[in-house]
Amino acid sequence: MNAEPWVTAIDVARHLGVVKDTVYRWRERKGLPAHKIGRLWKFKLSEVDEWVRAGGADEGASSEGGGGGDA
Repeated sequence: MNAEPWVTAIDVARHLGVVKDTVYRWRERKGLPAHKIGRLWKFKLSEVDEWVRAGGADEGASSEGGGGGDA
């Protein structure tokens, strides 16, 4: 059985081609899947990829409302 490794926000940022601050902002505001281990946030790339495919990184996908609407 191959266990998928836990990765850091820096690893996720490299994987997605964004900066680390974007990863933390998406975790906080858009529900990017993350798991707190002690004081650190860790990620599974398979969960991140699934979240992206489901539209989690889309501009209008904020869970706080706002966003650029098509009024």
